[in-house]
Amino acid sequence: MTNGPSRLWLLAVVLFSSFVVQHSAMAQEGLKIQLVSEQTAIVPGQPLTVGLWLEHDRGCHTYWRFPGIVGVPTQMKWNLPRGWKAGELIYPEPERTMMFQIKAQGFDRDVMLRTEITPPANLKAGESVTFSGTASWMCCGKSCHPGSMELSLTLPVAATAEVNEKWHKLLDAERARAERTSDAWSATASENGDAITLVVRPATTQARVSKNQREADKIIAFTEDGWFDSDKPQTIQRHEDGSLTIGLIKADSYLGDHPPKTLRVILRNDEGWLHGGELRCLQMAPRIER
Repeated sequence: MTNGPSRLWLLAVVLFSSFVVQHSAMAQEGLKIQLVSEQTAIVPGQPLTVGLWLEHDRGCHTYWRFPGIVGVPTQMKWNLPRGWKAGELIYPEPERTMMFQIKAQGFDRDVMLRTEITPPANLKAGESVTFSGTASWMCCGKSCHPGSMELSLTLPVAATAEVNEKWHKLLDAERARAERTSDAWSATASENGDAITLVVRPATTQARVSKNQREADKIIAFTEDGWFDSDKPQTIQRHEDGSLTIGLIKADSYLGDHPPKTLRVILRNDEGWLHGGELRCLQMAPRIER
């Protein structure tokens, strides 16, 4: 297995040869992107949540934090005033999207990425502060459009802040859909050549098991580090005790220096992993037995 970036770049060149790739430093072809704030004002020393709101044109998509074997994730390089700090960019739960005929990990829907910005405590009420950053992305439909744009946001400084209801509603919806771990399920993982076998078992009565094989077949495994191939077939076998055996295939290329010790995977089940339909995306990292 090749462990260097050269193989990935070669793969990207081959795949992109099927597309009309248009480079534009400022174009928003295929989408609109906007920097928004959950609060109406900056409170000195208190973190505030800001979002990157991406509205896709019909038939277009962008990419998750790990896009799979193709694509480039949306990113943000901040240009903040002195004394300000930015957290990591948080992506919502992944979706399967198609780049031509290749399965990738991204977003067809309009999506809100988010991060926390922490201002210094010595700001004075009555001031206004502008912070900015350069967003970069890859938006694909029938053609692919890499793009970047400087985005800025100006907010007043105040002792207290109200919630911007429009953006709060969208940000709250993304938080509710976020992937997370759960003690209701356990997992084991093993490898045999290029084949990876993931076994997921209900561990508590909170676990909601698939009703039948048809429902189980709709579950999708997403890779967080590229150890398994996002495009290769995934097999799922449902067992009477509610456990699932999921077959995955190792990717041809991996950017890590060494094979990972754990299988970093997100399992998406739109029917929910918990009773009541809760937790659509279950995050797991079982140790890989080799």
